[in-house]
Amino acid sequence: MSELRPFHIAFPVHDLDAARHFYGTVLGCPEGRSSEQWIDFDLCGHQIVAHHKPASGDDAVHSNPVDGHAVPVPHFGVVLKQGDWKALAERVRAAGVQFIIEPYTRFEGQVGEQSTMFFLDPSGNALEFKSFDDLSQLFAK
Repeated sequence: MSELRPFHIAFPVHDLDAARHFYGTVLGCPEGRSSEQWIDFDLCGHQIVAHHKPASGDDAVHSNPVDGHAVPVPHFGVVLKQGDWKALAERVRAAGVQFIIEPYTRFEGQVGEQSTMFFLDPSGNALEFKSFDDLSQLFAK
């Protein structure tokens, strides 16, 4: 098995100032390099890059059903420790961010049981943060 390495993802945002506030202040991601067109953030050791893309009017969120919820596609996020997951849920709630899927336990009592929550950034990008009491369940079938 190889060493776990940071991932990199670039995603579109309509407003860099709103992205800077949301990712930097609400989610607590330290800011890295930036320009007038993009901003690097450190999301739990992973490099995420908000790139400016003007709103197109065709930003509808597609979803697929999972455990009785409409899960937005695409989405990204991080698997956190349970305490960090709970703290993030409270920080997001205190910031007035609306959840697409409120924090809850998915697949309760089944293989892959996990805590999960979904919300959108100011540009409509869907984010999922999850936690496993038993991390060995991450890829369990």
